[in-house]
Amino acid sequence: MTQPPIIYDLVLLLSTSLEEDRRARILSDVEQTIVDAGGRVEVSQEWGVRSLAFEIDHTRDADYHLRQFSGPPTLIETLSYNLKITDGVVRHRIIKVTPGTPPPPDPGTPTFSAEPAEASA
Repeated sequence: MTQPPIIYDLVLLLSTSLEEDRRARILSDVEQTIVDAGGRVEVSQEWGVRSLAFEIDHTRDADYHLRQFSGPPTLIETLSYNLKITDGVVRHRIIKVTPGTPPPPDPGTPTFSAEPAEASA
């Protein structure tokens, strides 16, 4: 019995000072690297510009992106190295998704309620 492919999450924070076409090029290069290594992009989400929890190199916000992908383990090292040396990448994190983990939330759907909880009497 063949095992399902290992799925990874790549959360990518790009500098908002980059031009839009440069950010698109970085994302395109990431996806091309995945495909060239025999992997496949499963989920691609744009989370938009968000404030950082703390300043990174005098930057207060970043353009957030999520790519869920499958591929050989050697791809992780290559992808991580390429992102470390790419100008405009503020931070990135690649995480192996545990089987049974729910899919990523839709970025347009709030994950919490703004309504105050009703007090029970």
